[in-house]
Amino acid sequence: MSKTAVLLIDCPDRKGLVAAIANFLVQQYDANILNADQHQDVELGLFFMRIEFATDHAPCDEAHFSAAFSPLAQQFKMNWRLTFATPPQNVAIFVSHYLHCLADLLHRHQTGELSCNLSLIVSNHDAAKPLADFYKIPFHYLSVTAANKAEVEQRQMDLLDEHSIDLVILARYMQVLSPQFVRAYPQRIINVHHSFLPAFTGARPYHAAFARGVKLIGATSHYVTEVLDEGPIIEQDVTRVSQNDQLPDLIQKGRDLERLVLSRAVRWHLSDRILSYANKTVIFA
Repeated sequence: MSKTAVLLIDCPDRKGLVAAIANFLVQQYDANILNADQHQDVELGLFFMRIEFATDHAPCDEAHFSAAFSPLAQQFKMNWRLTFATPPQNVAIFVSHYLHCLADLLHRHQTGELSCNLSLIVSNHDAAKPLADFYKIPFHYLSVTAANKAEVEQRQMDLLDEHSIDLVILARYMQVLSPQFVRAYPQRIINVHHSFLPAFTGARPYHAAFARGVKLIGATSHYVTEVLDEGPIIEQDVTRVSQNDQLPDLIQKGRDLERLVLSRAVRWHLSDRILSYANKTVIFA
């Protein structure tokens, strides 16, 4: 039975890398290369590659591949990751009281655009429960206060462990995760926010931007790190505003952008199209 896998590689750039990788896949697994994309960082002298391939070779699993590929990886000083098309990743969505990103993700998941198991929704408000019930996704309401924040976060992490969660999506979750939480899911927590930072901070950035008369608004999706809102950027988008746009127009345009950049980031992550390095990302076609 044919297997489909994705191989992600980063290493020092040098001649012969593409040929060596392709020859290995063909010689070891009689692989049919379905898609290949590469990138060079000339300044840092680094090479990045994503290869999607299919094989009928029965021993092609993670353990067999690791044993066979390790000599080549050591020769070229490669960091690498192999993932198979199945099983799909288990995903959890965290949300507060802004529901536009959650609603968008749920719809995209229902229509098959996001290939994953949407395992649970976690919220510090109960506003999202009707949406969760409509899409039949388990919903966990855990109120967060200054006094119980550590206790609630531990309960959240227990839930993620129980469901073997691979990816956490912060769909406008208005709480700061602890360093312990972030370290438990490196490069596996995706957040979205407006792109007014650092100019307009606080709880009402669209109001502040409107008062300032901004001409461009945008949104950013990124991996979460221990440094708040400074993780590797995955996707950004912008749109123009004019004097004819009132505050509700700014908010609506901003939320539309947040939906787009978050869904793109999630889709790319689920299809193994992202490599992160030096606090930035390579997005493969």
